[in-house]
Amino acid sequence: MITTPLSSSDLLARLSDERDAMRTFVALLEQEQKALLSTDTDALLSLAEQKTKQSDKIQALARERRASLPDSLTTEKSLQAKSPPGLALWHEIRQLAEQAQRQNHINGELIQLKMRYNQQALVALVGATQHAAGIYGADGQPSLPSSGRTLGSG
Repeated sequence: MITTPLSSSDLLARLSDERDAMRTFVALLEQEQKALLSTDTDALLSLAEQKTKQSDKIQALARERRASLPDSLTTEKSLQAKSPPGLALWHEIRQLAEQAQRQNHINGELIQLKMRYNQQALVALVGATQHAAGIYGADGQPSLPSSGRTLGSG
């Protein structure tokens, strides 16, 4: 990979862009969690699209960052040598990435919970429909299930 050297201020600007993109991504995950916890989940499709775009942006910024640093050094070591003020930004980016990972895991659990709930509701509805279908006989007359007891007998 060809390394494109950046000035310290350019590197700080790129790190700021990457941090801001991570903040936006975390905010989207928080919005997704609120939507998953509410009964109105219409926003989920839009949020999924926004998350995909933001994830692509973060990946592009990370590629640019890696391309601008020497291959032999980690981002942290490069920043220690080239731009010590960038270390605080880098640590914030890493913290945001960890926060995003935790939030994404929680959201995944909420999605699984909603899917189980929806599956159970579907099974109940299908069972009720099948039971209701047996209320009428082939002649179209009601054939209510009998418990074997006469009404009022006890």
